[in-house]
Amino acid sequence: MGMMKDFKAFALKGNVIDLAVAVIIGAAFGAIVSSLVDDVITPLLLAPALKFAHLDNIDQLTGVRKVWEIYSAVIKLSLLLLYCSF
Repeated sequence: MGMMKDFKAFALKGNVIDLAVAVIIGAAFGAIVSSLVDDVITPLLLAPALKFAHLDNIDQLTGVRKVWEIYSAVIKLSLLLLYCSF
């Protein structure tokens, strides 16, 4: 019974509305970050990785393994850049 009473007090304080607003803002911010990564950051990091692999276009890759190798190289490069920025 004590837990139900505490939940009722929590819900009536207005904290639930604050939580709902935070979830909506978080979802919108997640969409913005996803768009930024997909449209700006990934192409900037993918270009040097493709150049290093002696490829002109990502469509030249054959097989899932080569795609994964390029993707892992991009991730390692991005982690290195993040580490060096501090």
